[in-house]
Amino acid sequence: MRNLLFFLCFILLVGCSPAPPSKTVQFIVASDMGRSGDSHQQTIAALMAQQVEQSDIDFIAVAGDPIHDIGVLSVDDEEWLLKFENVYSAEVLQKTPFYVALGNHEYMGSVQAILDYSHKSKRWNAPARYFSIEQPVGKGDEKVLFVFIDTTPLIDIYRKESSFSDAGKQSQEQQLRWLDSTLFTSAGLWKIVIGHHPVYAVTDKPESERTDMQERVGKILEKRNVDFYISGHIHNFQYIQPMDVPVNYIVNSSASLSRPVSPTDATIFCNSDPGFSVFTVTEESVTFSFINHTGETIYRNTIVKE
Repeated sequence: MRNLLFFLCFILLVGCSPAPPSKTVQFIVASDMGRSGDSHQQTIAALMAQQVEQSDIDFIAVAGDPIHDIGVLSVDDEEWLLKFENVYSAEVLQKTPFYVALGNHEYMGSVQAILDYSHKSKRWNAPARYFSIEQPVGKGDEKVLFVFIDTTPLIDIYRKESSFSDAGKQSQEQQLRWLDSTLFTSAGLWKIVIGHHPVYAVTDKPESERTDMQERVGKILEKRNVDFYISGHIHNFQYIQPMDVPVNYIVNSSASLSRPVSPTDATIFCNSDPGFSVFTVTEESVTFSFINHTGETIYRNTIVKE
């Protein structure tokens, strides 16, 4: 009888135990940074710090060009202090991981120095020219896949110009095979790819940039049912979804100097303010917000998992 009572009490206690919390992934997207605090960069850095304090931000995704204008030449280059360390200096940002996708300006300096800084700074994460990470989401074993790609070598005009260091020496085929395989083999509930150059965008930059990206990257993203492709480079906010394309194409604005923009037929939203983006990922949905240099949320949308 005593054993039966013990068993019943155990079952009751187990049944009353609180359910495990549902994990949410929250991250900031910043890009086109590094102007020694000028052109709103210092203000935007402070707003990013506030966002980290107010929300449970897991990491900051850098969609390329963290240090304008010619990247860095070594891990000891003073540009690191002037354009990154002294600007993103808030204590909360010191403790927040930065995961870095390469941009075109990094190729004007030393790409290897960008990667090697990962060994000097605890918060700087650029383990390779392209890489992936996973983050848990929900209550079970579900994951969010984040894929960081190196877009400059995937665009022909950069490969042909000697000012972009070794872009022409990088294998397009190897990176694209890796991207396709990484997306195909992943069981991630959500698949989010981050690169510097847009697949679709409104800009006066050479059209061949987008056509190269559409042909080489866009086809893979769409074939592998990627949920979001997040880019920078254009220095304004854009949310573009061409007809019959399942991927949500996001262009993040500059964290300093921005440029004008106007909509096209595929544009859902655009804005020329500088700023950053915030993403909240749950099992059921992804909510993203564009935040400008005054701290105003100028656009917010939620995409529900089908």
